Amino acid sequence: MTLLPITVPASLLDVHHLDPEAGGWGFRVDHAVATAAGDSYVLTGLRRCRAQAADSADPAEQNFGYHLITRYGSDGKPTATAVFGQAVPGGGPSAIPERAVVNLAVLPDGAIAVSSHPGSTHLLSPDLDAVLASWPMSWGWENKLDSGDDPFAASIAVTPSGRLLCATSEYGLSDWAGAHPNIVAVSEPDAPLGPGRKPVLRAIATLDARTHRQSEADSYAHVRYGDGPVGRGNRPSPSLTEALSTLTGTSGSLYGYRDSRMSRPAALGDDLFVVPVFGKIYRSSNRGQEFSFAVVDDRGVLHGRLGGLHLREDSPFTGFDFTVVADPHRARAFHLNRYGLYAWTADRVLRARMSTAEKPFKPLVHFALLECTPAGELLLAHRRQHLLLRVPVPQDLDDLAVAVEAALKGYGRERTALKKQYAPVNWLWSDSAATVTCL
Repeated sequence: MTLLPITVPASLLDVHHLDPEAGGWGFRVDHAVATAAGDSYVLTGLRRCRAQAADSADPAEQNFGYHLITRYGSDGKPTATAVFGQAVPGGGPSAIPERAVVNLAVLPDGAIAVSSHPGSTHLLSPDLDAVLASWPMSWGWENKLDSGDDPFAASIAVTPSGRLLCATSEYGLSDWAGAHPNIVAVSEPDAPLGPGRKPVLRAIATLDARTHRQSEADSYAHVRYGDGPVGRGNRPSPSLTEALSTLTGTSGSLYGYRDSRMSRPAALGDDLFVVPVFGKIYRSSNRGQEFSFAVVDDRGVLHGRLGGLHLREDSPFTGFDFTVVADPHRARAFHLNRYGLYAWTADRVLRARMSTAEKPFKPLVHFALLECTPAGELLLAHRRQHLLLRVPVPQDLDDLAVAVEAALKGYGRERTALKKQYAPVNWLWSDSAATVTCL
């Protein structure tokens, strides 16, 4: 078990005179990944929003919203931070616009891929000091592609052989405005992503096939099915919406998979993937609504769902925790929501369940599951205290509960040591040691 603070550059706090004891600011943790060597990259967001500061030219009074990626060495010390999303006072415009950033991925050559909604991808150097390449996708609420659009993917995961498992977005779906993640696609290991190199993605699954509003302008040359780009009827069939409706017997149901969405696909291996699909979200309570963690291979065959989950008692709709992470090196998948932590093997059988109703695991309700590292560790972020907990997963998943309980017991002790070192205020961990680059 390892615990590290999720830090913010002290220089950024100084520029804006941010007082952690004052209101109007917020800090969130979006994603984290790790390298085989043990380094970690953590994606966060820092903002301040105060109505009276809207027209101020003073950085101490300005509202702001930054994305940050911080690299931590294998010893847990922050070494570099990239700041982007908007211009830092006194600096030039950011090369990466402010968007809803989805995830990070460490590519085989060490570059960091940053994916954002609805389908932009940016490559950063391993030291976070340069933007190597960008493939932008606009919001496009008018359902037409802007002339400058050249997207790659809305999310990326890397398999052991170096294949890229991606979700890509489409315009013209049903009666929705804008673009939405709708295609699950994979690349091949001998076609890397890099400056001047955008590999072909082969579509293996479609979430929603209601594409009657699409035109040729809504397709992309790099996302292909068969001999042509994905678009309108040229796509994998049946759609996941249709297949899961049949599998669960919910076809035609008001609370089935119609108008469902998907979150980031996870790789169980080089040729087996998990696609989280969840039904339409209503304004009232959604607990008990349909959801599936669909298991699909690289030929597009639906193998079923990760099993052992109850629609109500294990509902990810409470707290909207739809993330599934996977360990492709050991063929295991994990999910954490407000009701428990779950673990499966590639046969889709639930091997471990730690209920948050049980005393040893109650603290899990305060954590978000971000990723599984190449070493087989779960990365958990405390939602309020902004600490990253690395939990080693034992080879035998029957022993996972013991490992998680031990990590949660050690959390308080490690947190106390870090508080003495960093002296956080309102759980904002300030750091002045890391090199800061404004991208």
